[in-house]
Parts: sequence; C-alpha cells; structure tokens
Amino acid sequence: MASFALPRSSELSLRHCPLQASSHALSVCGDELYTLKYDVSLPPRRVSVRAAPRMGNINEGKGIFAPLVVVARNVIGKKRFNQLRGKAIALHSQVITEFCRSVGADAKQRQGLIRLAKKNGEKLGFLA
Repeated sequence: MASFALPRSSELSLRHCPLQASSHALSVCGDELYTLKYDVSLPPRRVSVRAAPRMGNINEGKGIFAPLVVVARNVIGKKRFNQLRGKAIALHSQVITEFCRSVGADAKQRQGLIRLAKKNGEKLGFLA
C-alpha cells in the first residue's frame, strides 16, 4: 500500500455520507460511503492601489516654451489653438517625411524621428 503525507489537520475533513455519491474522492467501507474533502483555499490576493493612468503630457506646464503656449491658448481660444497646433504638427511631420525621402531612410526610421520630435516637443513645452 502506498503511503503519502497528509496535510495539516485544519485542511482535511472526513465526512460520513450514507450511500450518497459526491464529486470528492470516495472511500467505500461496506455499505457506508465516506468522502474525503481537502480544502485548497488560496491566500488572499494582494490588490495594489495605483494612480489612475493619465493621458497627455507628463511634462505639462514645464519646459521653456510652456508659458508662451499657455498664454497663446488663452488669448486665441482652445478650439482655434488646437487647430493651429494640429496644422503645425502635420507640417512638421511632412518636413520630416521629405527629409527621410531625401536621405533614403525607411518608414521605421521616419516613424522614430516623428516620435523623437513629439518627445522633444513635450520636453520643451510645445505640447503644454
């Protein structure tokens, strides 16, 4: 007969179930039926409390051009400001694309340069 180590007594329970089938491991002794139930409860999950993810510029309000950008946005209005900024970003992307064509850079390098321009714009405060 094979031997095995039983878990601690608080984790093991033996229940008498006269002639009743169960989904647990069964042991039959004569006409009586016993079920062996092993409690496999998991430890409580740790739930980390994190700050809600923030969309936008992490350097908002910082950078050498940020005060100028904020004043311009307040003077001309947010809607018009965003239109002008979108046009400026599109124009800059076109300039980067033309530069990549002239030096023979592939699309992946072009995409990297556009991301670098965005990152630098955030640091300088253009996207404040």
